[in-house]
Amino acid sequence: MQRTSFREMACSIARTLDVIGEPWSPLILRDVWVGMNRFDEVQADLGISRKVLTERLNHLVEQGVLERRPYDRRPRYEYHLTSKGTELVDVLMVMAGWGDRWLAGEPGPPVLYRHHACGEVSEGELRCARCGEPMHADNVDVIPGPGSAAAGAKATPSTPGASSRRRARPDCWPDRVR
Repeated sequence: MQRTSFREMACSIARTLDVIGEPWSPLILRDVWVGMNRFDEVQADLGISRKVLTERLNHLVEQGVLERRPYDRRPRYEYHLTSKGTELVDVLMVMAGWGDRWLAGEPGPPVLYRHHACGEVSEGELRCARCGEPMHADNVDVIPGPGSAAAGAKATPSTPGASSRRRARPDCWPDRVR
């Protein structure tokens, strides 16, 4: 079945979904991140068909998220995250945090994350690259960026601390976001 391509859409969310937007890809990336690098390991862990796993691995390699490394004389490969793939795992950690908060229920999170720098167990959190403060949907404004599809669209930063429920509408977002 042919998927709809979001690659050409002027929207970074859509473009990211073009790479990992079907259900198996994030799980494959998770498995490779935790050290399941061989086809058979990932296949056994996920219970995914060999055909679908082959297609997803080929797609992730083509997108530059994974790289193949031969490990046998036969054409057998291990899969490893590229720097592009490692950054996608950061997104998965934020997704896992949401799942831990809203879906884990009474038993709690299925895994914990120990931070190498401090040795403490913590959770992934989205923070501003400029000031280090947490970033959440209710404390950011969405403004057109330099890659906006709108001809001549200019990004103008809002006044820090300004309270506005109205968001600038990126060209790829529905009209109701205006």
